[in-house]
Amino acid sequence: MQLNPHLIDTGTPPIPEAQNWLAAWQGAAADRIDLSQAVPGYPPHDTMLRALAEAAGTRAAASYGSIYGDADLREAYGAHLSQVYGAAVKPGETMITSGCNQAFIIAIMALAKAGDAIIVPSPWYFNHDMALTMLGIETRALPCSAENGFVPQVADAEKLVDENVKALVLVTPNNPTGAIYPPDVIEAFYELCAHRNIALILDETYRDFLPDNAGPAHTLFNRKDWGETLISLYSFSKSYCIPGHRIGAMIASESNAREIGKILDTLQICPQRAAQIALVPAIPALAEWREDNRREINARAHAFRDAMARCDGWSVASVGAYFSYVRHPYAVDARMVAEKLARERGILVLPGLYFGDRTGQFMRVAFANADRAKLAALPERLSGFVL
Repeated sequence: MQLNPHLIDTGTPPIPEAQNWLAAWQGAAADRIDLSQAVPGYPPHDTMLRALAEAAGTRAAASYGSIYGDADLREAYGAHLSQVYGAAVKPGETMITSGCNQAFIIAIMALAKAGDAIIVPSPWYFNHDMALTMLGIETRALPCSAENGFVPQVADAEKLVDENVKALVLVTPNNPTGAIYPPDVIEAFYELCAHRNIALILDETYRDFLPDNAGPAHTLFNRKDWGETLISLYSFSKSYCIPGHRIGAMIASESNAREIGKILDTLQICPQRAAQIALVPAIPALAEWREDNRREINARAHAFRDAMARCDGWSVASVGAYFSYVRHPYAVDARMVAEKLARERGILVLPGLYFGDRTGQFMRVAFANADRAKLAALPERLSGFVL
C-alpha cells in the first residue's frame, strides 16, 4: 500500500528513541535521572485519585457526552480562567479536548489547509511540527536566540507574514526552552496578528507554574474583540498530574467554537468522561495544592540552576516552569552528548535537534521530573564526563 507522503515526511517520535539510550545504562534503575519528558514528578492528590475512581464506576462516565465537553467542566474551567485573567470567559467559548496535543491539531485544522503556513517560534515543541507536517502545512520558523532569552521578537515575525500564513503560535512558558514571554510581548504579537488578520494560537500548558508574583500572563481576554484573533490552549495534565487521562481545553469565540465542533465530533465524539467529572470539584478544591506544586517546581528550577553553576563548562541559557535549555561544553552535536550521558551516566535529556534546533549546542532538560535531591546530584554525576 502507499501511505500518505505527508505522514512519511513526519519525524519519528523522539522520546522513545532517547529512552532506549537510558535502557543501556548499567546502573540501578532507581539512580536514573530522567529529565526527558514533561511528566509531573509527584503523584496526583488523593482527592483526585478517589474522584477518578468513583467517576469511572458511574454510568455517566460510560456514556457519550457533549461534543464540546461536559457542561459542568466547561463552566468550571471558564470560571477559573475568568478568575485568573480578571475577564469573563463564557462556557460557550470553552471546549474540552482529549489533551492539549489534540487541541493544537484541532486549532490548526480549523485555521489552515494543506499548502498554508503557520509561524512557530524555533526551537519548537516537536509534536507541533509533526502535526503541521502531517497536514501538509508549512512550519515557518521564527528563530529565537539565546541572546534574547529565547523570547521571540515581533519584528522578526512580521517579516515572515505573507498571504500563505494563517496563524502564529506562541507557547509560554515555552517548551522546549522554558522561556516565559513577558505580557507586553504577548500583547504585541496579538496586535501583529490582529493587524495582519491571522490567528494567534496561545498554548499555555504550563501557565500554572509561573514564578512568584508573576501576575497574569496577559490581558488579552479583557479585549472586547479577542475572539476575532485569539485561540487559547491549556492542558490539565501537568497541573492535576493526570497526563494519562488526556484532558485539555480550548478557548475560542462562540461563532468559531460552533465550526470547531465539526472537528471535535469527527476526532473524538466526546472527551473521556471520568476525568471530566472528577475535575469539576477539583478545580476549586485543589487550588492550594496546585499553588504548593507551583512553589515546588520553582524551587526545583532554583535547585537546577544552582547545580548547573557547579558544572564546569555547562551553562543555563533559559529556564522556566518545567524546562531549561542548556548549552553543553563540547565541540560535537548535542545528540551525541545526550546519548552518551544516558548510556554512561544515567542522565536522560533531549538534544535540541529534536526541537528543530540545528545549532548542536543545546539540550532540553525537564527538571520538573526530578526532586531536588536528584538535581543536586547532577554535578557529581557530570564530573569527569568527556567525549
